[in-house]
Amino acid sequence: MSTITVWTKQHASVLETLEKTGRYAAKRDFVALDLGEHAPLVLEAYDWLVAHHPDAARRPADAGVPVWVSFEREATMLPGEGSVILELSVDPGLITPVNIAKWGAILNYSYIPRDAADAARHRALLEAYGVSDVKAVMTQFYPQIRREIVESWSRLFDPAVSLGSDACYGLLWEVRSEWLRGVTR
Repeated sequence: MSTITVWTKQHASVLETLEKTGRYAAKRDFVALDLGEHAPLVLEAYDWLVAHHPDAARRPADAGVPVWVSFEREATMLPGEGSVILELSVDPGLITPVNIAKWGAILNYSYIPRDAADAARHRALLEAYGVSDVKAVMTQFYPQIRREIVESWSRLFDPAVSLGSDACYGLLWEVRSEWLRGVTR
């Protein structure tokens, strides 16, 4: 089996869990704790991600959200107080790539256009209603536009749709201790 090296920044307790139990699956509540007051905004995007993940069938029952990994060490967030960087050697078939620009659009409640013509059409729609993507998603007044925006998020997993960058992170449903190759504190 061939493997690739990936890195993930995690709370130090994740390393303790790996050492004690041999595996770690992320919980939705941990994301909420980590994000604090911003949790309700970001968790809507995470809930969408979990519900639409293309490898949802492989999701362990105890995995509330996926674990994010970087394909390059330099792209991993720096460790801070109470966190560690885990270096993992993983079967690439277990990792779902996620385009960074498209995920950023989802976090910003933005529309992901199919192409330039679709982007122009969507902008014209917003202008006609005098509304932004964020306002359409966060209020109850524009349900059709909100639906269009959220439906466009499925393009997150479509490699043919680009927002100008092919840079990706990866998603794993769990981390196993046998994958651990190094720890940076």
